[in-house]
Amino acid sequence: MSRTIYILNGPNLNLLGQRQPEIYGYDTLDDVRQRCAQLAEGKGFSVDLFQSNHEGVIIDTIHEARSAACGIVINPGAFTHTSVAILDALNTFEGPVIECHISNVHKREAFRHHSYVSLRADGVLAGFGVEGYELAVRRICSVVSAGG
Repeated sequence: MSRTIYILNGPNLNLLGQRQPEIYGYDTLDDVRQRCAQLAEGKGFSVDLFQSNHEGVIIDTIHEARSAACGIVINPGAFTHTSVAILDALNTFEGPVIECHISNVHKREAFRHHSYVSLRADGVLAGFGVEGYELAVRRICSVVSAGG
């Protein structure tokens, strides 16, 4: 069985560290990749981090994860609130899925309070900054190592 965790990021997260740092902070996706890779490696796992501004690419990557990954951490960005298609793709994945948001979406605009992804997610992290990714990776390592 694969010991690779996919970390998927949606639109505008390629600008992490530059876009609205008062909300999202100054860390970049490369910083996230490095920290999560170090954490996963210490537990006998690896991570592959992906980002796309295109819904179809995210769906294709979820499909790829079905045979290549043991778990998915996903920050779908704005697709969280709009994409039934991403939900449908996640429903085809059999491993653990953790939804991760850098900001506390419940303290923001009302439209951000609904998530289609949450209907599939085994856990949701919001408001922990980029540290949420590490928490999500830690949880997937625990779940997969326990055989569940």
